[in-house]
Amino acid sequence: MPSPWRASDPRDTDVPGPRPWLPPAAAARESELLDRTELASLDEIARRLDAAVLRNRTIHELECVNLNPATNTMNPDAEAALASRLGTRPSLGHPGDKYEMGLEAIEEIEVMAAELARRVFRAPYVELRVGSGALANLYAFMATCRAGDTVIVPPPAIAGHVTHQPAGAAGLYGVEIVEAPIDPSRYSVDVTALAELAARVRPRLITIGGSLNLRPHPVREIRAIADDVGAYVLFDAAHLAGLIAGDAWPNPLEEGAHLLSMSTYKSLAGPPSGLLATSDEALARRVDAIAYPGMTANFDAGKTAALAITLLDWLAVGDDHAAAMVAMAAALAEACLDEGLPVHTLDGTATTSHAFAIEAARWGGGQAMARRLRDANLLTSGIGLPVADVPGDLNGLRVGTPELVRWGVVPEHAPELAGLLARALADEPATVAADVTRFRQRFRELRFLRPS
Repeated sequence: MPSPWRASDPRDTDVPGPRPWLPPAAAARESELLDRTELASLDEIARRLDAAVLRNRTIHELECVNLNPATNTMNPDAEAALASRLGTRPSLGHPGDKYEMGLEAIEEIEVMAAELARRVFRAPYVELRVGSGALANLYAFMATCRAGDTVIVPPPAIAGHVTHQPAGAAGLYGVEIVEAPIDPSRYSVDVTALAELAARVRPRLITIGGSLNLRPHPVREIRAIADDVGAYVLFDAAHLAGLIAGDAWPNPLEEGAHLLSMSTYKSLAGPPSGLLATSDEALARRVDAIAYPGMTANFDAGKTAALAITLLDWLAVGDDHAAAMVAMAAALAEACLDEGLPVHTLDGTATTSHAFAIEAARWGGGQAMARRLRDANLLTSGIGLPVADVPGDLNGLRVGTPELVRWGVVPEHAPELAGLLARALADEPATVAADVTRFRQRFRELRFLRPS
């Protein structure tokens, strides 16, 4: 007997169309997809879902060269753990003191994963139950601040993340946000001006690290400023986690940061998740209580197992993995300069990390540039730079190497890849797409996996 609470035909429900607050491009895309879904049968929708999953894999593993440093490919063993049935088993509480029963195996996974994370990041305390890097930042704000406290954050001109801004976790939590003064020559904060600002506004927290990092940030100096005003320091390593894990970037905890936040699926090449690390026992206790019973009563144990497998790779071959990302970024940036592309440089050096930026004004902005490159099967995204604004868009294009090196691209391939980028930006991009796909299909074996 049909439920009286459900329409007899699922298609009888009133579909309101695209959400009225969406920007025009998003509204048009949502409307197109709703039109295709509204009158489809359940079987048709199921077939489309299967096809979309396969299509996504084709886009990223066969057709396109992924230059977006915010994404990566997992170890297949980690993928299998993520797809296992672990994630549907609630695991509330600490190992040995769980609310639910039958979690002995999951307890073992939790403890092993945490121990591996402690080794990789050389931190006595880690929190793995965090759902994402954005939530890791929220936990850090909650552990160090109360609503109304002042937080000094990196601005978008040096790629400060939205979670540190009024529209993100910091603003939603209710802290007062003050943007740090910047030093364009370092693509970081201006330490002298930061000290003056901190003395004036008396922050409870100073954050550093962003969605693009070209040189190491002055963490020791920031910690000294924080100590002078009684503040904490949070380093957002969402993009740098793999470089820190592989000793290709200074460890912020060892330089004085109180908290290290990250997502685990970018340069770290793990599952979609977050992580917090600290050397401060009092902060670790607060973060633990925020995680449970506070914000993550349950969590996905499958992603914890996937992260543990990822961390085994970093302990086995992580130094080589991180060095490869950095070397590839330097080579690709140099090759782009040779092609005449306006790579953003600091005293003649494009980057010492795994990512760099191209100034985007010539192409109408970073996102406009990224959309153009998408037609050439090159995947990128916009970013903020301390140069002249591009009205209505970001003024830089971010280029990264994590997925390149994961699939075996090495510096000797940089001139060829830079040539494809330059052609896509100079000519009709769709005419370059087939050549990009041919380049991509030469690299089919994942690298930097722990020898079995």
